[in-house]
Amino acid sequence: MSGSGLLKDKVVAVTGAGRGVGKAIAVMAAAEGAKVVVNDLGGSAGGDGEDRLPATEVVAEIAKAGGEAVTNFASVADWDGAHSIIQTAIDEFGRIDAVVNNAGILRDTIFHKMTEDEWDIVIDVHLKGSFNVARAAATHFREQGSGAMVHMTSTSGLIGNFGQANYAAAKMGIVGLSKSVALDMSRFGVISNCISPFAWSRLIGTIPQDTEAQRARVAKIKEMTPEKIAPLAVYLCSDTAREVPVSGQIFAVRNNEIFLMAQPRPIRAAHTAEGWTPATVSERVIPAMAPSFYPLDRSADIFSWDPV
Repeated sequence: MSGSGLLKDKVVAVTGAGRGVGKAIAVMAAAEGAKVVVNDLGGSAGGDGEDRLPATEVVAEIAKAGGEAVTNFASVADWDGAHSIIQTAIDEFGRIDAVVNNAGILRDTIFHKMTEDEWDIVIDVHLKGSFNVARAAATHFREQGSGAMVHMTSTSGLIGNFGQANYAAAKMGIVGLSKSVALDMSRFGVISNCISPFAWSRLIGTIPQDTEAQRARVAKIKEMTPEKIAPLAVYLCSDTAREVPVSGQIFAVRNNEIFLMAQPRPIRAAHTAEGWTPATVSERVIPAMAPSFYPLDRSADIFSWDPV
């Protein structure tokens, strides 16, 4: 396989690697010398059903190109299943060096109609699934004194979007998870980062295309292929990233653009020696801070220019 050998002799587990962004990352990691665990339950975009063919085909593609990979079909939402992903790496390749938490589903619904099941399944796959896999790897990373974690977040959470309260909450939870891992495990030589990917995939394929504006937007999104996400993800799995170190950061990738995203910090403050009452909050605090309030933006409002 062609590549610079950035991940030579490393073992990387990629979840949701049967299609889209996960597949692109798995294939590039293998091209860079990694031995790869290709995990994919093979469910639908909404999380229903199982299909072992996608992960099997990715492993075959990697093998045909001269790389090494094995399949794992467990659900990341299941504690034992997530641990089996890491155990597969240990059993087949003797170690685990990096995990990419990419598995995900969508159950988009406007908030006042969202059901408990629609909430739970998205939180379980994205947030709990990321925790499960990261936690399974953490013990091994601590013992060997090294490791890298890459988690997929989304501007649906970082900025906002309609009809995605479950998805946005999960993706913002992943940001908190990643930062906590980075803080807790830095002493063991472990890094943890987030990527917010802009890429055409079967999940993004659920975007409505009823109007000309919607169809034009989808056409632009289709230019942002999953392969554009892989270079940053693969880099963040490498010793080169650990040596900087790059950790606790949030990146976004949109076609040929890479962004370092802001993290919440105080931007205005108000103080009074005598303390606050609801009346003085109304009279003094809110008028002072209102010019810095964030509008109800959506991701498309902030990323308003065409990808380059």
